[in-house]
Amino acid sequence: MNTKKLLIGLSLGLSLLTTSVSADDAKARKIMVKADARKDGKTVEQDMKMVLIDRKGQKRVRAMKSFTKKFGKDKYTIMFFKSPSDVKNTAFLTYDFADGSKDDDQWLYLPALKKVKRIPSGDKSSSFMGSDFSYFDMTKLNLDDYDFKMKKKAKVRGHKGWWISLKPRSKKTIKESGYISREVFVRADNYVVTRSIGVMRGGKKKYLDIPKLHKKNGIWILDEMQMVLKKGKKTLHKTFLRFSKTKLNKSIKDSMFKTRRLKKGL
Repeated sequence: MNTKKLLIGLSLGLSLLTTSVSADDAKARKIMVKADARKDGKTVEQDMKMVLIDRKGQKRVRAMKSFTKKFGKDKYTIMFFKSPSDVKNTAFLTYDFADGSKDDDQWLYLPALKKVKRIPSGDKSSSFMGSDFSYFDMTKLNLDDYDFKMKKKAKVRGHKGWWISLKPRSKKTIKESGYISREVFVRADNYVVTRSIGVMRGGKKKYLDIPKLHKKNGIWILDEMQMVLKKGKKTLHKTFLRFSKTKLNKSIKDSMFKTRRLKKGL
């Protein structure tokens, strides 16, 4: 056995291990774990309004309704488009699994095709219904896929919090998410992520902002959300989401979250 080569190999391996471990900040991860574990209700029913704005300022408005229910640690969400006519009766279903080793399941029903389409993992970085949100953005973050690092303490809209960077641990995560890296702002008082910046391939960035939210029955509810797509300083597109008529912990049948329900509509 070549002792010198063995020692060099062990030294290199330990160096790589140390780099991998040090890349993840324990304090930053603890904050992200608290944000991930934040209470959001056993069920949620709400109306949604989506406003799409292109670079010329032209708007398209869509009305939707969504239902969310927890199944143990997993979370299922179904969404129905109500208007305008070109998207009416389109439906979307997500199974968001707590087990990070399982890929989240997503299906889209397009009434024109009368077919339920499963969204493959490789397509999750693509646009959700022409918006600036991707299919990946519609699911919960799997913390095990990232290394976290504390950037700085800061204030956003007068609220103290932390800017934390997220570095994907694998090329698979980058491919699925479409993000090379991300930074998020977590509010210190409620552990809600109210801003994020996602760096994409090709120099584009997506800016998420949650300008308005309120607390009800001990649960923080989002009222507004916006995603802006930019390249450099140039704005390419915007998507606004507004939530209303939110009902928490209302009884919702399990059958609402079956793929066959997509075709039935509201």
